[in-house]
Parts: sequence; structure tokens; C-alpha cells
Amino acid sequence: MKMRALGRTGLSVSQLGFGAMRLPMLSNGTTVDRELSTPMFHAAFDAGVNYVDTAVGYCHEDSQRAVGDALKGYRERIIVSTKNPDYGTDESAWRRNLENSLARLNVSCIDIYKHHGINWKRYTEIVEPVSSKWMQKAKDEGLIRHISVSFHDSPENLIKIINTGYPDVITLQYNILDRQLADGIALAHEKGIGIVVMGPVGGGRLGASSPVLEGMVPGIKRVPELALRFVLSNQDISVALSGMSTMEQVRENCAVAADAGVLSGDDTKLIDDRMIQLKKMAELYCTGCNYCMPCPSEVAIPKIFERYNRGKIYGLWDNARSVYATIGREKWDAGQKADSCIECGACEEKCPQHIPIREQLREAHKALAV
Repeated sequence: MKMRALGRTGLSVSQLGFGAMRLPMLSNGTTVDRELSTPMFHAAFDAGVNYVDTAVGYCHEDSQRAVGDALKGYRERIIVSTKNPDYGTDESAWRRNLENSLARLNVSCIDIYKHHGINWKRYTEIVEPVSSKWMQKAKDEGLIRHISVSFHDSPENLIKIINTGYPDVITLQYNILDRQLADGIALAHEKGIGIVVMGPVGGGRLGASSPVLEGMVPGIKRVPELALRFVLSNQDISVALSGMSTMEQVRENCAVAADAGVLSGDDTKLIDDRMIQLKKMAELYCTGCNYCMPCPSEVAIPKIFERYNRGKIYGLWDNARSVYATIGREKWDAGQKADSCIECGACEEKCPQHIPIREQLREAHKALAV
């Protein structure tokens, strides 16, 4: 397993990390299947993976316990990362999260402790004036080793957070389909902040086959391998986290990360050129500007077109159909599907690209609702 420096922490980390968000579950849907997950962790650890990332809410709040079970016999060689989701002003509530995580993980110290889901507003209103003090106190007590954040915000606000100098490590999104944070990643590396990438396979989008992306680079036939190699080719990144849910995924990802070969400059240029072409094609249909919203029937127009583009432009039809089905069904995916359109035309009057939205909504629903 190839190792990399984790910024200024002094830690040497495996370039592949184990993301413990999508562990196999028992049939009750609330408990991690230890008979499957523990051998997966151990196979990864034995292959050289030494970074594992979890969080309070993952796997119906059972992920931390599953990681703690898997750490037995391995703790001294594994770097453990988890997160505190509390953004209130009650120190006792924040501290309770920390103490619960220590107990669930069965560790005396958390190596990388994150403010979970940070943005610039949260940083300025809560983290900087309040919870950063609690973090430092926990560090002084030896309960955590390094202060970190998981980031969900704009490229501009990533730069602002980097320039505060506060976090030792930042976990963020970056993949072959979404490279908007690339400049921030480079700046973080320059300033000695370790970068951990979540979603190298696009949150599962790049985990399936795609005739558009397969064979883009000679010698790489599978999309997940292409996606992981693309992230690992960026030397400003310390760890690429993969949310592995099967032993097959563990073995495949470990094999890729153990291979010294990364994408060449010619390979990355080939990818860049092709992705630029595809992005331009996608923008012929919808740029996601949201000017069409709100819809009087609550049709999630930009969401629908983004998912339609996953199939139509990138060939990721299985994923596109899967996530289309969640619209209006999950709390985090509000809105209505395309078949709720009453064809009033209000959206088309507001679209700066003059897209025939009603017609494309019909096409999207026909392609995705299967």
C-alpha cells in the first residue's frame, strides 16, 4: 500500500482509506452485519489500509461500534477518524458526543476529530467563537490528536477556511465528475493541511458500468478503478476514502491503491478533454441555474435534469434511475418527480437557455421511472 503524508500532522497514511458509511447491514436495517463487516475491515487493514473514517449517524448509529469491534488487535496501527455533528452552544451536549464516540469506538483517543458538515456560516457563527475552544480543550486533555473538519460549501468558502489555519485536516468532495474544489486542495497542500477525499466514486455514481466512461483511458476498463485512480493521481491529496460495502470492493480498491502506477499526464489530459466535452453537452440540457424554480407543482426540475444527465450524458443509467426514485420519498430529497408536472409553462418563461422544459421532463420521466 502506498503511503502519503497527512499534511502537517506528522502521520503517514495509506492513500486508500476505509469509509465506514456503507457497511453491510442485517435484515433489521439498523445493525451492521459484523460477520461481514469485521472480515472486510481486517482484509483492508492486512492489505495496508491504516485510515478508517466513521461518524455518529452512519449506519443508523452503529458504524462507530462496528469500527470499534474491528479495531480489536489492530488499534495501534490504525488512524481513527470520526466527527461531532453538534452545532449548538451547549458544551455538555458537544462533549457527550465526544465521550459517546470514544466509548463506541472503544478507544482512549481519537486521532482525527472533525466538525461534521462545516460551511463558512457555521464556522464563523459557531466553530470559531465557540466549539473550537471545546476542540482545543479535548486536545489538551489527550482525548483527540488532530482537529479536522468535513467540508460542504463553495470553492470560495473552502479558501476562506484554509486561510484561517484552523484545521489540520479537511475532508471534502472531489472526483472525476466534480473538481470544483481543486484549487482549494492545492492551496491546502501548500499550507500543510492534509486533504482527505470523500466520494472518489461520486457517492456511488461511478460505482456502476458506463459505456461512455469505460475505456476512456487505455488499460482501465472499469469505471470504479478509473475514478479511484483519477483521485489518487492528484498528489495534493493524502487519502481517498472509499465507502466499501462488500469484500469484493475491498479487494478491488486495495489492489488499485497498492499498484504504484498512477494516471500519466497524458491520461489526465485525455480525461480532462473528454469531461469538458461531456459537461458542455450536459449544459445544452440544463446548467442547474435554478431560475426555473420554484415550480407551482413542486417538481424538482434541476434535480431531475441532473439525474437525467447522469444517464444521457455519462451513461450512468443504473445510478440515475436509483436516485430519481428517491425524489419526494426521502426527507433529504424534497420535491416531486417529473410526472407531477401540470405543463403550466411557468418554468420555460424563466429559463435563460430557453430549454423546452416540459418536453424534457416527459423524456426524463420515461427514461428514469423504470
